[in-house]
Amino acid sequence: MKLYKKIFILAAVGISFTSCLDLESQDQLSDGNMWQSASDFEYFANNFYGWTRDFTSSVSDGPHSDWRSDLMTSSSFNDYSHGNNAVPTSDGNYTGAYNHIRRTNLLLKNAETYKGAESISRYIAEAKFFRAYCYFELLQLYGDAIITKEPLDIDSPELKAKRNDRGEVADFIIQDLQEAAPDLPETVSTEDDGKLTKDAAYAFLSRVALYEGTWQKFRNNVERGNALLDIAAKAAKKVIDGKRYQLFKPAALGDMAYKYMFILENEKSNPAGLTKKDNKEYIFYRRHDETLSPIGTNITHGCLVNVQYINRKFVNMYLCSNGLPIEYNGKTNELFKGYDETDSEFQNRDNRMKNCLLQHGQKFWDNEDNTCRITWNDEDLSRARTCEANTGSGYQNQKWGAERAVKDNMEGYDYPIIRYAEVLLNYAEAVYERDGSISNDDLDISLNLVRQRINPDMPKLSNELVDNNGLSMQEEIRRERTIELYNEGFRIDDLKRWKTAEVEMPMDILGIQWVGEFQTVWAAAKSYQKDADNCLIIETGRTWASKNYLYPIPSDQLQLNPNLGQNPGWE
Repeated sequence: MKLYKKIFILAAVGISFTSCLDLESQDQLSDGNMWQSASDFEYFANNFYGWTRDFTSSVSDGPHSDWRSDLMTSSSFNDYSHGNNAVPTSDGNYTGAYNHIRRTNLLLKNAETYKGAESISRYIAEAKFFRAYCYFELLQLYGDAIITKEPLDIDSPELKAKRNDRGEVADFIIQDLQEAAPDLPETVSTEDDGKLTKDAAYAFLSRVALYEGTWQKFRNNVERGNALLDIAAKAAKKVIDGKRYQLFKPAALGDMAYKYMFILENEKSNPAGLTKKDNKEYIFYRRHDETLSPIGTNITHGCLVNVQYINRKFVNMYLCSNGLPIEYNGKTNELFKGYDETDSEFQNRDNRMKNCLLQHGQKFWDNEDNTCRITWNDEDLSRARTCEANTGSGYQNQKWGAERAVKDNMEGYDYPIIRYAEVLLNYAEAVYERDGSISNDDLDISLNLVRQRINPDMPKLSNELVDNNGLSMQEEIRRERTIELYNEGFRIDDLKRWKTAEVEMPMDILGIQWVGEFQTVWAAAKSYQKDADNCLIIETGRTWASKNYLYPIPSDQLQLNPNLGQNPGWE
């Protein structure tokens, strides 16, 4: 079959039909010439990779973005985090997921009659993975969902079906991932860089089972929750035991390795000249390249300095270098230097704080020709910008900000859909929530590797550290996750599954404490609204109702299929 014929058929697959599952007419997809060789299945499956999270959906505003959490705000309040979202007329997250599910089902249906199943087993596995991926999106956003295993026609009865219970949806996702994993390769060639492996399937399984396990546990379904948490722990352990991935911590980058991992390119993008091949932490990722596949959104200037108004609550989560919070057991950490100077709260803290945030007076670079890095040594200081912490919330972000000269939207660093650090944190949390405790040995093979990546001298999290200092192991595990995965699209989903959003989300977003030097360097903040501790109030009036744990079903879908039923509180 000629290439243009394949392209035509794939284009036809993308044509939307107006129905609750966003289906296409069956006759547009029935060309028998499409599924005659293994390469046809491969070609079709390759299109699935464009469906995953990326910078535009997880770092910029999107359903999983930290913009919709309690960690940040901006000059314009986010409707979702502020509690102002309403039932939409339509929702591309909903219809897009079903459109993609139909395509995976189309491949799986044609695989049933293909002679030579071994030659297409990998593509079948990819289809099952991406079907699970799409159903997990539906589960997280809407809860219940219609399960369909067929590429439905426009008169299929499923178009008028009720949604399946979220428990059935979760089991279906888990089954797909468990069936996909054995037929995916352990490693991929350079030519297939960025494609799925067994570890990607197990890593994603750990995410899914941890999410639903904690969702159920904290809604009084402990038995169901523990069964899912067991799946999560075992899936994460498979990845750990496989030893094919490791945390990115090259000695040449020292305690700044965390920062440079996120802006790693095949151009010189860090002082050590390391490139993407040196990163063994990303398990599954969206590939980008300045020439072939640029990021396509203004990621540097969309994150750098004062664009994201970082919440004081988040900044206070960073531990001191002795492994203890700034406040614990009714006292202030002896290493914490307070707030009187603009850089005092940065002293003696978890090194990830200086990897993610900028201090007042600190030199830094961006991607503009006159303020970027060229020599990657002290000569660059003459071109550096100086951080002035007197805008936004006073806390200035640098995660995701390029330092080399590259045009806006053209940065080429990869987006980590799943990285090894998450798997390690998934394991620690799943074990603790399943068993009600976790051994020091289990902490040492998981969470403590993340904690000590660029904090080699920080004491490990241990049962003794928790018990001797009046800490909560659960809180410390959650703290580690929040700090490590900041600005990567996890926080709002974590608050939902922990059922703590009702407490955390209505809180005011606060900025710096306007005391000491800040009263001089930010004199204009004198007129700002402040709380009882003289902290700037950046956003107030936030609300969170029980209905906000799920998104509403869009009204156009309810008109097409009244049996879908609206989510609670949105009626």
